[in-house]
Amino acid sequence: MKRSFLKPSILVLAASSQIAFANEVTELDELAVYGDTYRNTATKTSLRPEETPQSISVLDEQALEMRDADSVAAALRYSPGVNTELRGGAVGRLDLFSIRGFINYQNYYDGMQLLYNDWNLQPQIDLLAVEQVEVFRGPTSTLYGSMPPGGMINLISKEPTLGASNKIELATGSRNLKEASIESSGQLGDSDLSYSLVGLARSRDGQAETSEEERYMVAPSVDWQVSDDTLINFNLYYQKDPEMGIYTSLPASGLFLPNPNGELDTDAFSGDANWNQFDKEVLLAGYKINHNINNNWNFLQNFRYTDASAFQTNTYSDGLAADGRTLARQAYLTDEATTGFTIDNQISGRFQTGAAEHNLLVGFDYLSLDSDVIYEDTTGGSGAPSIDLFNPNYYQISSSTIDITDTLYSSDFNIEKKQLGVYLQDQIRIGRFVMIGGVRWDDFTGTEKGKQYGAPVDSKLDQDNVSTRAGIMYQAANGLSPYLNFAESFEPQTGRDRNGNEFDPSTGDQWELGVKYQTPDQRTTANLAFYQITKENVPTRDPQGGPYDKIQAGAVRSQGLELEALAQPLDNLLLTLSYTLQDVEITKDNSGLKGKTPVWVPEHLLSGWADYSFDQGVLDGLVAGIGARYIGEAEYDATTNSGHVPDVTLLDIALRYDLGNLAHTLKGAEIGLSVNNLTNERYYSCFDISNCWFGEERTLETSVSYSF
Repeated sequence: MKRSFLKPSILVLAASSQIAFANEVTELDELAVYGDTYRNTATKTSLRPEETPQSISVLDEQALEMRDADSVAAALRYSPGVNTELRGGAVGRLDLFSIRGFINYQNYYDGMQLLYNDWNLQPQIDLLAVEQVEVFRGPTSTLYGSMPPGGMINLISKEPTLGASNKIELATGSRNLKEASIESSGQLGDSDLSYSLVGLARSRDGQAETSEEERYMVAPSVDWQVSDDTLINFNLYYQKDPEMGIYTSLPASGLFLPNPNGELDTDAFSGDANWNQFDKEVLLAGYKINHNINNNWNFLQNFRYTDASAFQTNTYSDGLAADGRTLARQAYLTDEATTGFTIDNQISGRFQTGAAEHNLLVGFDYLSLDSDVIYEDTTGGSGAPSIDLFNPNYYQISSSTIDITDTLYSSDFNIEKKQLGVYLQDQIRIGRFVMIGGVRWDDFTGTEKGKQYGAPVDSKLDQDNVSTRAGIMYQAANGLSPYLNFAESFEPQTGRDRNGNEFDPSTGDQWELGVKYQTPDQRTTANLAFYQITKENVPTRDPQGGPYDKIQAGAVRSQGLELEALAQPLDNLLLTLSYTLQDVEITKDNSGLKGKTPVWVPEHLLSGWADYSFDQGVLDGLVAGIGARYIGEAEYDATTNSGHVPDVTLLDIALRYDLGNLAHTLKGAEIGLSVNNLTNERYYSCFDISNCWFGEERTLETSVSYSF
């Protein structure tokens, strides 16, 4: 299918479906009100991921608990196509990862974007409040608007249940971990109300010297079954992070490159204990309305309001001296506050036209973000004292020793973003064929006003885009389902060329050929995918202009292979395997980067996990898990590709034991043990040769829980 034919063909397909629907309606199986208002990430409908001709992985609550995942990065370690090792083990204040070679900061929570101001204030969702994690690989702009072409992560919240369930848990472990959590759900008496409540308190030392981590979270949710056809959900998520470790980096020299002074320890810190604050507070409040219009048509409205703030004091590297130990630094602070809201309206319906069964989706969504940012640093002022990395003094900086106001980079400005999207999608089943087509129009506006980097700024961005998607799958009787898809993405681009012309959005497109497999008993499933993504309109240097002039002449190509398999060869044994081979290259550029590979893109990723449940003998009640993950070499200098961050193989284990097998009085009690990076391997990630991070060192956690 040629690209030029995709947009009109999808529009004709959708129009013909509506015309046919006007002539013939066949009543299908009765729709149910979904108590969790859940919609599949890949289609925004209740259809199963297996019916979607595109790669998607679903990590359910059992997998998250068994691997003791407490962050988005930890949850994604065993997923194909995803690299979570970007900022190392000591940095946790941003959920940062790459999918199919493209960096992504934009997480989704229950299908709606977590509003991010592109600075330091990124709302995060603690994994305790998450029921499952869905990884949708490839362009997703047809349903979700602005998004990098590699894919997206959607976190599905824990929601109310009619059955009563309660759990309390205490945990301790490495780095002086102290954690307490509670989960409760059930029906409120004999009423039409059911609830879910999740709460957490956690503190521990950070991996880097002198750093600390602290978090408090509560997430209540209430379902109101207004009638047989209408459900309203009210939800709240509040999180307070008084301390969030570090954000500073280290030079590659002393990590994996030679240094005359030796190797740095994995807890090395280039910052200052007196100037390393990060205090973040996030409130999310929303509702969902799910209404069955009739047996075949459904309406869902999802709304969320965001109020968030973050204050930090920090340092950054300003160059390593020739002695290999003295690191020059600058100190800075940021003070950020964001308010905004998102709303998504969906009407979906099922109908029959001849032999074709349709699942039509029509929707529009809107988001609005308003963020104030203050930034100050010591550049052009008194500077910050340097640090000896091999004999550090972590207590050199205070507000009285540095001048951080009205310096060269002083900034105080406001950011506004607004995005309106209208989308249409039809999924058609004819016999064993499943086809999907979608189209979306987006209108994006953004403004920045105030003072930025010492100069006045008053810029406005107004861009619109049309994204399309088409795919086809054949579900054979032998369990094999080959598929082919094409999808597009877009990302707004700020800036102008030297003639004053605003940039166009950066766009991407993907071709993906794959096959899914499922045995009749569903004990074995697999997905093999080959893909190629091309991203265009990437800003690069203008050869006819000055050193800072840009034109949109850049392009990036990502191609690769992904394999994901899950098998249950025995009733007690569950195996998962994933492999990624990726080749990412800058194919167009005016800065000498053509032919280069970006950083944070290992060529190979391989992982496997095994769970075994013992059901007899002295080990009855024990569930044991072991995993191994291989992270291949990656570039540490995007401009030269002159060397690689070393590869590494990491081992993780997890054990859970039901104490009810020892005594009836202990029914509901469980103990757990998990160890990440069992052999305590040294490993690293780098943005460039001057900015690297250690991977997470060995961490051990033990827990005891009681469910009733």
